[in-house]
Amino acid sequence: KSETTMEQKDGAAHGSAALEGERKCPLGDRHIHRDDVRQVWKECQNESFWYRALPLSVGSMAVTWGLIYNGIWKASKRFGPFPKMAVAGILGYAVGKASYVRTCQSKFQALGLGFGPGFGPGPRRFGPVHSNGSGHR
Repeated sequence: KSETTMEQKDGAAHGSAALEGERKCPLGDRHIHRDDVRQVWKECQNESFWYRALPLSVGSMAVTWGLIYNGIWKASKRFGPFPKMAVAGILGYAVGKASYVRTCQSKFQALGLGFGPGFGPGPRRFGPVHSNGSGHR
C-alpha cells in the first residue's frame, strides 16, 4: 500500500510539474510596475480630455448655437437652445474620448501590455465549454 501511495505522489509531482509548464503566463518574465500603468492611464485620461473631448464638445456646442442663432435650427419653445446644445456637447465629448482610444492602446503597448483576447470589443463567452464549441475557453 505504501508503494502505491509513493507512486501516486511521484506521479502527481511529475504531473503537476508538467501542468505548470503548460500554464505559463503569456507575459513571461516581463514585469510591468503598477505605477507605470497608473501613469499611462492618467496621461490618457488627461490628454483625451484636453486634446479631444473638450475641443469637440465646445466646438459642437458652438456650431449648434450658430445653427440655432441663424435660424437653421429652431430653439425649443419651453427650454430655448439649451437642450440641443447639451446634446451636442455630450456627443462631442463622447466622440472625443472614443477617438483617443487607439492612441491610448499604443501607449499601453509601448509599455509592454499586449491587447489580445479579452481586451477590446468582441464576443465574450462565459461558462463551461460545450460539445458544440460554445462557452468559456
